Amino acid sequence: MSDSSVTKVQSKSSPRGEMGQKYLASGVNMAMRLWEDEPPAAAKLLSSRDYETIGFVIKGRAELELEGQRILLQPGDSWVVPKGALHSYKVLETFAAVESTSPPAFVHGRDLPPPRTSK
Repeated sequence: MSDSSVTKVQSKSSPRGEMGQKYLASGVNMAMRLWEDEPPAAAKLLSSRDYETIGFVIKGRAELELEGQRILLQPGDSWVVPKGALHSYKVLETFAAVESTSPPAFVHGRDLPPPRTSK
């Protein structure tokens, strides 16, 4: 028998993660999260994650550094960060985006901020 459950999540009452993301609907193999009104900031530390991310820009601009490439993200753009890829984001203008992660980023602490390292 297949799973016939339906999940509906209202973003205005969604829980937030430690990095400011809102958790949206999630299933067994994937989950969505929302980044709203992220202010311009210095680039985050390079990190790799134990999940694949696919995103879509709603507003603003950001720069994605992915395995040595720099990619400008603007409204209407979508992107993929493969599982395990070394990457970093730098918000250039107040930014909003929806991301989908597989497996779900919040499971087993996968979505915690990367550890701080000194240079």
